[in-house]
Amino acid sequence: MALDAGLTCPNRDGSLSQGGCLYCNPDSLKPKDPVSVTDIRGQLEDGIARMRVRHTAEKFIAYFQSNTSTYAPAPTLEKIYSAAIAHEDVLGLAVSTRPDCLGEDVLDLLSSIGKSKDIWVELGLQSANDKTLKEMNRGHMVAYFATAMRACNARNIPVCAHVILGLTGEDEADMLKTMEFLSGLGVWGVKFHQLQIMRDTPLHELYKRGGIKTLGLEEYTWLVIRYLDALPPDVVVHRLCADTPDSFLVAPQWGLNKFMILERITRGVAEKRRLAGV
Repeated sequence: MALDAGLTCPNRDGSLSQGGCLYCNPDSLKPKDPVSVTDIRGQLEDGIARMRVRHTAEKFIAYFQSNTSTYAPAPTLEKIYSAAIAHEDVLGLAVSTRPDCLGEDVLDLLSSIGKSKDIWVELGLQSANDKTLKEMNRGHMVAYFATAMRACNARNIPVCAHVILGLTGEDEADMLKTMEFLSGLGVWGVKFHQLQIMRDTPLHELYKRGGIKTLGLEEYTWLVIRYLDALPPDVVVHRLCADTPDSFLVAPQWGLNKFMILERITRGVAEKRRLAGV
């Protein structure tokens, strides 16, 4: 259940940058008919009503997805998170953030919540290559992610890392390095995303000038399959591809059909096992 805490990001408010990551359009994460960001209970009720119809779901994870959902003082965050987990049908909390926005007080808050509710942190890495992070204007280095991971591990806060395949300038070896990096940190989960060109982003401008290429479906499929093998078997794979509203997506257009992508990856895994005699 995606929620918007009404927070911004240090990479947008001028603390680090005002441009944000080159690929990011935060509006793409918002629901079509959003409830006020100050009304967490209202957002939950609205989302739950839709999910009950669409997926016949009965219980939910409150997922603070938009922008940097730890980018506020801990007392403010406590009020926001408490409003979500107080709902009788919410079983746990997922909080999306950056590795440079997890101060000790925020980590203590998350750890405290974890004593009574399931909780995990969705932590953006995207690449374990400092050069790539700089080119994407991430505003942090790889070392920040490692520090955040160790801090979460010390408090038994599970981390689901986000990575992007097909970032400009990266080859298969670079992407494999990211998987190996995560494996060495004891990450709990991973979300794979294909590089997407979204409207009204700096990356879109580069794409229009011919400076950016995106992966084809077959190329992406076999990259995912290869990198799944590079992860420890106990790592939970939360997502195999990105999912963006068609009103925002410029390329690759195959990204509009996530069911086709999942079917292709599943078929590819079966093909690989057959060839290996498994």
